Amino acid sequence: MNIYDISKRAGVSIATVSRVLNDSPHVSPATRQKVMAVINDSGYVPNAFARGLGLNTMQTIGLLCPDASDPYQSQALAYLEHAFRSRNYDCVLSCAGKGLDARQAGVELLKSRHVDGMVLMGSSFIEDNDKDNAYIRQAAKSVPLILLNGSFPCERVYCVLCDDQRATMEAALHLIDTGCKRILYLYHSKNYSGRKKLEGYRAALKMRGIGMDESLLCFFGQDKMSVQDVGEQLLQLEKKGVQFDAVLASEDSLAIGALKYAKAAGRSVPEELSVIGYNNSTFCNFCEPELTSVDNKLKAICDHIVETMMGVLEGKEMPQKTVFTGEVTIRQSTRK
Repeated sequence: MNIYDISKRAGVSIATVSRVLNDSPHVSPATRQKVMAVINDSGYVPNAFARGLGLNTMQTIGLLCPDASDPYQSQALAYLEHAFRSRNYDCVLSCAGKGLDARQAGVELLKSRHVDGMVLMGSSFIEDNDKDNAYIRQAAKSVPLILLNGSFPCERVYCVLCDDQRATMEAALHLIDTGCKRILYLYHSKNYSGRKKLEGYRAALKMRGIGMDESLLCFFGQDKMSVQDVGEQLLQLEKKGVQFDAVLASEDSLAIGALKYAKAAGRSVPEELSVIGYNNSTFCNFCEPELTSVDNKLKAICDHIVETMMGVLEGKEMPQKTVFTGEVTIRQSTRK
């Protein structure tokens, strides 16, 4: 039994069956009762595609992320899925992985599922070579796109992000103003968000009249980001004579690696080494000492993404770009 069988038995169009399934007010009580009687007698269970037929909506949002195992992205997925579901929208997830071809394929997959809109999670979707962003512009002609924590001026592409530059700058200033002079900066990304964080770190040093020491910049590839890898890398830096009294990391997992280093090196935190992470993840409360971290307002960002998407789908004029301000959440890994 499918939607076509229901329409034949009830003597109505497929579009009318779809309207009944979606509880549309544009169906007479008598017709609704006739269709529901057939549905109840047959035990028919509608699927998302059937509900969308004739209504120009699948009540479905596509979520595209590079890596669902990443703590930041997995938390964002949880927030978004819950919020969209509360608005009676289903979500379809596609994990794009690495590389432009994979991202393009992910977008095409979601388009083939006839989603009503897409959320691209992270600034990694925006290429430095602008011609490589053609796939985003093309997709936006079909459905509205929202970019989480990235900036891309384009019609029907809406951007909701945290001011990573300012938030990182304030974190670095907190370290400096509590007595730290040599801040080791750990980072793993060179995309839009990654560049903004690095600019914030540099800006804080400049504001306090501290010269930039390139030996205090430590980059980690995606395959070298484990807590163990970070701890070992910092031990190697120490052996090479690189001196630092604080660590500022572009995400919490790198900062936790710095805590592991401190324990191995016998350096007390925060007395001898202050540490700040980024994202204010649940991991911050699980380590010892508890980790000071930048709260980048992920839940507020995700809630605003859903509000924006609903507004766009309802034909409302919505802001093209919304920027949230992050803040440093002080815990035990930094001095007061």
